[in-house]
This record gives sequence, structure tokens and C-alpha cells, in this order.
Amino acid sequence: MRTLITGATGTIGRALEARLEGPTVIVSRDPEAAKTLLPGPSAYGWDGKADLPEAALEGVEAVFHLAGEPVAEGRWTDEKRARIRQSRVDGTRAVVRSIAALPPEKRPKVLVCASAVGFYGSRGDEILTEASAPSAGFLPEVCQAWEDEAWAAEGLGVRVVMLRIGIVLAREGGALAKMLPMFKMGLAGRLGSGEQWMPWIHVEDVVALFVHAARNESLRGPVNAVSPDPVTNADFTRGMARALRRPAFFAAPAAMLKLALGEMADVVLASQRVLPARAVASGFAFAFPSLEDALADLVSAPVPSRAIA
Repeated sequence: MRTLITGATGTIGRALEARLEGPTVIVSRDPEAAKTLLPGPSAYGWDGKADLPEAALEGVEAVFHLAGEPVAEGRWTDEKRARIRQSRVDGTRAVVRSIAALPPEKRPKVLVCASAVGFYGSRGDEILTEASAPSAGFLPEVCQAWEDEAWAAEGLGVRVVMLRIGIVLAREGGALAKMLPMFKMGLAGRLGSGEQWMPWIHVEDVVALFVHAARNESLRGPVNAVSPDPVTNADFTRGMARALRRPAFFAAPAAMLKLALGEMADVVLASQRVLPARAVASGFAFAFPSLEDALADLVSAPVPSRAIA
């Protein structure tokens, strides 16, 4: 299967490209740098606003659309908020517009578009599945507009799947890479009350779910890309401390986080008890279903060996 990936140089994109079989095309703002990082695929330039290069879509059967401004980096200034929205909403519109420009017989069979659990907003202990309604606020509204743009490809005869991705745990980047130094120094701890639910997923499972969504013709619409074992922030903190064999006594009060991060603190403190109902119903099997499994693979410190007299 010939595939095209936007956002291929990100943590998920790199792992996805390594997993895919068959020829792969990537599009990037800096195709030369992308080729250095990912030397295998063909690379084309794309600014996230204009149509995709026609040559990039030639013979493509599946499009994986992952490109987007990072949400959890930097304060949410007006400029940052505009970039978050533009990169996801306008970028997805450009992808669908590019598909629409192709003759019907040359269009890809499936568009698998990244979305986010931000769709649900902060909902306390409420169990959230794909059938749950969206919340109000900046991120939920961006996610709704983002998914609406992707859905437009259904009218072109293209099957559309939107993966609502949780916190991705990976060695190579993302949230875990940012947290590890503090945990290793014993300076980490819960955030706010620690009672907020964290919908997480191992990077290998989110990549496998992208491939599953592309291959499983029965899947359409939103699919929660999260582990079936959501945990609270306090549970996550304890799990990290056990895995690294380090203390985690410190705590970051909500007021301090809001002072340091501004509006972005709402993301850190959001409570989202999200379950992967549609992924499980479709037969998807998680390689790392529990947090203990994931952390054992990603960060666990070796057990000290005992000297033998």
C-alpha cells in the first residue's frame, strides 16, 4: 500500500513511517531536513496551507494526516492559538481540497486524520467514549472544526477515520521525554490535586492503531486512541516513581501551574476519563494495555543485582 504522511518528522510520524510497509511519501515544510531524518521515503515540500503537490499524491492509497502546531509547548498567546487552529483546521482543509482535485479513480481509499481527546474538554470522573458529546472552549472547538474538515472527504468517496489521541508515551519525545529528567532527579510529583484522569497511550499502540484504522474497512469516524487503562495523575506519578525507583514527593499546586503556564495549564489539569470503545469493538489488541506494562517497556530502571559472597 502506497501511503502519504503529513507531520512525519514528529514523534508519532517517525514511528509510523518505520512501521509502514510499501512505498511511503512524506510532505514537510523543510523536505531536505525531513529526508535527512527519514531517508527512506520520497519527500515533498508543503507549507500546511497550499494544496499538496500533485506528484506526492500519485498512486497513494492511504493518507495519514498528523501535521499540527504542538499544543503543549509555549504559552497560549493569541499568535500561538492562531497557529494551533490554522495548522489543524486550515491544514486539514488543504489536504481534503487536494484529494478533491484528483480524478475520482485516483483518490486515496482512506484518510486517517489525527485529532485529540481535547475534543471532550475537562469532565471530571465522567466516562467518555466516542459517543460522548464535545465540550466548550478553545481546544474542544478546534477539535470539532478539525474533524469537520476531515469528514468532508467522505463526500469524495474516501473513508475517513479520526483518531482522538491522548498523551503519547515514547522514549524519543513528547510528554514522557519532558517528564523524565525531573522524575530521575526525584523532583517530580502530582500536578494540582492529582485526581484528574490522564488518557495515555504507548507510542507503539497509537502507531498500530493508525495502521489498523487504515486497513479495517469497517472503521469510520472518531476512534479514541487511548489505553483501556486510564489513570489519575496521582496514579501516574506513583507508577513513574516505582518504575524509576525514585521518590516523587513534590507537588505543583494548580495556582502555580496557572501562573507559570497561563491558559495552557487548563490542558495539564484537565480530567478526561476516556476509553477506547470503538478500537476494542473493532478487534484492536493493545500491546501495552496497562500503565505498568508501558512504563516497564519505556522507563523502568533495572533491579540492582545482589553481590554473591
